[in-house]
Amino acid sequence: MAPVIKVAVIQLYPKPMQIEHNFNKAANYIRSAATQGARLAVLPEYHLTNWLPKDPNFINLCEQWEHYLKEYQDLAKECKICIVPGTIVESHRGAEKEEDRLLNVAYFIDQNGEIIGKYVKKNLWGPEREHLISSGRDIHEVFDTPLGRVGMLICWDLAFPEAFRELIAQGAKVIITPTFWTLNDCSEAGLKLNPSAEATFLDSILTARAFENTCAIIFANAGGPPGRGYAGLSQVTVPFVGALTRLGSCAEGMSVVDVDMQILEDAEENYKIRSDLTRDDWHYDYRHSMTREKL
Repeated sequence: MAPVIKVAVIQLYPKPMQIEHNFNKAANYIRSAATQGARLAVLPEYHLTNWLPKDPNFINLCEQWEHYLKEYQDLAKECKICIVPGTIVESHRGAEKEEDRLLNVAYFIDQNGEIIGKYVKKNLWGPEREHLISSGRDIHEVFDTPLGRVGMLICWDLAFPEAFRELIAQGAKVIITPTFWTLNDCSEAGLKLNPSAEATFLDSILTARAFENTCAIIFANAGGPPGRGYAGLSQVTVPFVGALTRLGSCAEGMSVVDVDMQILEDAEENYKIRSDLTRDDWHYDYRHSMTREKL
């Protein structure tokens, strides 16, 4: 039988530009998760700073990324727990007269404080493209972790099934997805039709991706004060069941849940998605035959 893994999904309100306050709050949740026996704790995207790239102090805070990454490494070693510290925006100084390069990065830190996985966000949401550098055509990597084969995606990557396929083709069973997804990401036209359109998007796509890839998805989103558009809905989702746990629409909190990895084996036995991917005559080769003009 496959193992049962206890994981903690943490939904935080990243207080804007209050990096030390946000780290200390996250650390308290992680320590609590460890005392409850969790082997992994996952935080949201942009959890240290919130997303305020036009604030004149934003880049200065991002320049502290190495310090806070080391703090999380020390915390993982202290608590003997694996941590995916949401995402940390890294500022890398360019050559003379060049602007800073900002990368939105997720790390997997093991229980000994070692970094065993790193992923730079590939699919940037429209407003991010003015500020962040994408990982572009770099492959989506899968990492061997104490929890098994793990892949990492970030926020808007959820909208691209190709990303999931690339990960599960390499054997990933768990996909960890730190996110900063708000209800306000919907257009005015969409909000007129459904003010909760983005919540519908999230719940639907997480369930679909879990089923169609026979994988578990650990989705940690930002929460926040009511009326400010925070979507929340952090959850751990698996095939057959859907969400094993699901936090509210905006409140902060944490859920520690057992993930029975046998569910994934049973789902694969039923749907045979991974089996099809390994066939020599598999008819999807991840190339789009249409030209850009047709798209």
